[in-house]
Amino acid sequence: MDKFQAFGKNISASFTPFAARTQQYVKEQLGQADDKTQLPADYVELEKRVDALKQVHQKMLQVTSQYSNESYDYPPNIRESFSDLGRTIAEKAQLLSHASSPGEAQAALTAPPSAKPQPKTFSHAIARAALASSSLLSSQHQHGGGHSSSNSGSEAAAVSAPVNNENDPLASALEKFALASEKVGEARLQQDAQIQARYLAGWNTTLNTNLMFATKARKNVENSRLLLDAAKARAKQRAGAAGAAGTGSVGGDHVTEEVRLDVEQAEDEFVGQTEEAVNVMKNVLDTPEPLRNLAELIAAQVEYHKRAYEILSELAPEVDALQVEQESGYRKNREGGA
Repeated sequence: MDKFQAFGKNISASFTPFAARTQQYVKEQLGQADDKTQLPADYVELEKRVDALKQVHQKMLQVTSQYSNESYDYPPNIRESFSDLGRTIAEKAQLLSHASSPGEAQAALTAPPSAKPQPKTFSHAIARAALASSSLLSSQHQHGGGHSSSNSGSEAAAVSAPVNNENDPLASALEKFALASEKVGEARLQQDAQIQARYLAGWNTTLNTNLMFATKARKNVENSRLLLDAAKARAKQRAGAAGAAGTGSVGGDHVTEEVRLDVEQAEDEFVGQTEEAVNVMKNVLDTPEPLRNLAELIAAQVEYHKRAYEILSELAPEVDALQVEQESGYRKNREGGA
């Protein structure tokens, strides 16, 4: 029997604070609470700053999380066939250079991947399209404009003869462009990997860990505030009841002392939780991690664009030279024809 009573007391002790908080909260929502303890102005200001920081993380991550999606700059990649996503452009170009028959050239373009499939970036898609176009032009050039397969949209259908780009400047330029585009695509993948590791991971940690700690600390403050106001309401209610009943001084002193201790304990708890929440929120706001992570994001973008510039800068003079050579030949042919 004693054990049962003790168990009942434990349940009552754990349930009473929750019931008191709930009752006080309902009274406040219904406008039946007389007084509500106000939080310090500095504390309220910290709450606003933490809320703003949380919104910043949510807004930025909503967009920058796309760096975890390989095909974010080329959604139509899902329409490409598995063979299009096979070997790398460099591997295909190497196989095409050794092709000595239409069958070997077609097999080079449709060869299964030696490792993982081609990435689904926009630059890699451009590389695949440019290489297939180069092969198509070369094959048609050698056949003097012969008919191609009806399924000219795929790389396999683009090939009907060994590839030789020496006599077709556009085909040669497209092959060079394909190789350069693949390098740009690889640089973009390196950028994405750095952003995922050095920016996204950090900001997700701040949002899901640090800011969550601040939210929990603020919740503890709100709970302690509700308990304090509930204790004050009980004190006011008991004082009124004691006065109406004309309770003796001894009994009245006892009730007043009991209520006073409840209010003091609730006040101490409220002050302690408030101080703890202030420290947690200041730590979240003062940490240099978000800005450091943002700097890493920018650095990764700078490195990618720098690398893309270098690759295309090397390609441009080669394509310009082919264009000048073709232009010169074109003019000579027109002059000779005249």
